[in-house]
Amino acid sequence: MTITKTALKETVLAKTISATLPVRLSSQVCAIAVAALLASPLAWSHGSVTPQAVDIKDLERLGDEWREENPYRDHPQQELAIDIGARAYNSNCAACHGLEAKSGGIAPDLRELENGPWGDEWFKELVTNGSERNGRVLMPRMSDYVSQEGLWAIRTWLETVSMETTGQ
Repeated sequence: MTITKTALKETVLAKTISATLPVRLSSQVCAIAVAALLASPLAWSHGSVTPQAVDIKDLERLGDEWREENPYRDHPQQELAIDIGARAYNSNCAACHGLEAKSGGIAPDLRELENGPWGDEWFKELVTNGSERNGRVLMPRMSDYVSQEGLWAIRTWLETVSMETTGQ
């Protein structure tokens, strides 16, 4: 029996492919799975976020009693509140509610929050009481971590990006 060089090369190549193919495929499948997990909004939308302090030193103090409506709407300090609110949102809310308030799908899209008193009522209720379902904390009581001034500043900023304001 004569073995040609071509036949020998094909045999060696076939053995090499059959030996390395499962390893390469499993590596590729693993890489795809990791990439999909990292790209998934579910992987990043609810993390363990430590609430951050909000610098409110230049905002008018609101006292201990929670206001029923956003005190910075149509207020001389509205622009300052918007600026503070944007920074406060990014450090305290964006991890769950998304950058620019565009949700990744799990937490509510805060751009859908109605402007004005009804939206204020909903906002106040959630930031002061948090949200829980089946014993699982979905959103902590943010008023335990961020002052009333800081939270109303966030609300003031949210109205600037709301779908009602932007027409989206």
